[in-house]
Amino acid sequence: MTKLHDLYDRCGQSPWLDNLRRDYVRGGRLAELVDQGVRGVTSNPTIFAKAIEGEDDYDEQFRQLLADHDVEGAYWELVATDIQEAAEVLAPVHQASGGVDGYVSVEVSPALAHDTAGTVAAARQLHARIARPNVLVKIPATAEGVPAIRQVIAQGLSVNVTLIFSLERYQEVMEAYLAGLEELAAQGTADLSRVRSVASFFVSRVDTEVDRRLGVLADQADPDQAARYRAAMGKAAVAQAQLAYQRFLRTFSGPRWAALAARGAKVQRPLWASTSTKNPAYPDLLYVDQLIGPDTVSTMPDETLAAFLDHGTPARTVDRDPQAAETALETVGELGIDLADVARVLEAQGVAAFGASFDDLLAELRRKAAALAPGRQS
Repeated sequence: MTKLHDLYDRCGQSPWLDNLRRDYVRGGRLAELVDQGVRGVTSNPTIFAKAIEGEDDYDEQFRQLLADHDVEGAYWELVATDIQEAAEVLAPVHQASGGVDGYVSVEVSPALAHDTAGTVAAARQLHARIARPNVLVKIPATAEGVPAIRQVIAQGLSVNVTLIFSLERYQEVMEAYLAGLEELAAQGTADLSRVRSVASFFVSRVDTEVDRRLGVLADQADPDQAARYRAAMGKAAVAQAQLAYQRFLRTFSGPRWAALAARGAKVQRPLWASTSTKNPAYPDLLYVDQLIGPDTVSTMPDETLAAFLDHGTPARTVDRDPQAAETALETVGELGIDLADVARVLEAQGVAAFGASFDDLLAELRRKAAALAPGRQS
């Protein structure tokens, strides 16, 4: 037994790996991590770009795919293969957990971040193409993504909502999930228990942006006020996530939720994303150890996962002191930090970063295709 097992067995939190590589799947590394307690896998366009550009494991399949696909079509076939094979590795976890865990997440094209209809169509296509019960399609929580989430849930498909940076948008995401389930239930014969969802609330990036703004203010202030700005650094992200958990508890209780639960509906678990510590002055597990609690997921990159196995503390912390979390956010606001604007900036940066990774990868694949078949138009 490892600390990852303790995290789930004692605390009710599911540790997922925030990385997917073909050599992990085929070389046995993913199976080893599952044995150590990993219960799911998340991916995104940046992760796939690093994997495909950094490994030669994809070259032979890519060469074969070019006979029948353009470059972008070949890319999605590469992705589908990885997701399907990872889903097979995690299938025993999915079965043993009764559908709670064992999921692999794959994101729709970043180009669709502001296209509701296109996102719905892409989510349906990905679910149909991959055809595994333990796959979650990732949809960004943009203004256009929220109605897409409701529509996809209403069609009985499972979703990982990504790029959530604010409490207000998180509330909209949970509402979209409930409304989608209600539409599905109204069809009369749907099995609501087959629909699963997580809501990926990003953590460390919030501190990065808030701290940057506090640092600018501190540099312009007198020493006493500068000390107040600096004392508030590194506090906003955990506090906001802890308050998100309070909203989760309130939303998934009461008559409205009870009616859906009676039809077999399952809660949309909060998933803590962006859990690696960006500031080396902060503890390496700051965004893991402080956000542990029942019905949550923590998705960790390799280094953070290894750190938790080594010196993590499996203990319930996410709702230890909600009032302190409220006070921490109030303090940040009083110091002049507009958290709504922070969320807007981070969402735009997240969409742009995934889009850039996607575009760069397609450009690299086009170069590979040209080298394999000079004169080919893709």
